[in-house]
Amino acid sequence: MALADGAGPFFSPRSEAFPDATAEQWAAADRFDPGALDADGSWWLRFRAFAIRGDRGVTLIDAGIGPADSPAASWAPVPGALPASLAAAGIEPSDVDTVVLTHLHTDHVGWAVVGGEQARPYFPNAAYLLQRAELDAVEEINPQLRTAVIDPLRKTDQLRLLDGDAPLCGGERVYATPGHTPGHQSVLVESGRDLVAVTGDLLVHAVQLLHPELAYAHEMDAARARTSRERVLHQRVAGTFHLATPHLTEPFIAR
Repeated sequence: MALADGAGPFFSPRSEAFPDATAEQWAAADRFDPGALDADGSWWLRFRAFAIRGDRGVTLIDAGIGPADSPAASWAPVPGALPASLAAAGIEPSDVDTVVLTHLHTDHVGWAVVGGEQARPYFPNAAYLLQRAELDAVEEINPQLRTAVIDPLRKTDQLRLLDGDAPLCGGERVYATPGHTPGHQSVLVESGRDLVAVTGDLLVHAVQLLHPELAYAHEMDAARARTSRERVLHQRVAGTFHLATPHLTEPFIAR
């Protein structure tokens, strides 16, 4: 399930975010995802999380932009609507038993911990899964998140560190996709012959879906990000391959 948390303009021109994209590539991307371009020609992006509800519980992938005082408040359209989206899907915060944080950018961890000085995990019964490589790089990614997110999760013993690929209890798989950040991870969900890849920021705009070789200015290691992106996009699937993306206009794209 796609869970909307907000929508708004990016903080810099898209030509700066993807400096190598050509006019022809932008035209193709705009035809593919016209909703990503606003009336002023700015990049308009969605912010969303995803939930997987199965027999063994609820897995949440990413935690959105967060409340008005979240770390993303300096640039994202807070407060986010994730609590309302969860309620509309019939999911209480206490129902979530696993939260996969794809990476430690502020628009993906906003509802992980709330309460300001009285910080508490928003999902009280969940294990929060993060790659160890991501935690090791937190000072480089955003040092604010050590006290805002990591320390409160450690205090309640809810942080779980992974080293690469790992199975989840519902049958899904965490899939290491480093590059955007050192410990970026995605989630693969199989259903019969079909496969869904919940991408995180493996790709952030349709221009990278159509042209995976294009680097995004905010990738910490562009070469590794490209390798990860191409590895996921070239998955061999007997049935239909779906992408579940947090920032494109449509949450699900069939390949």
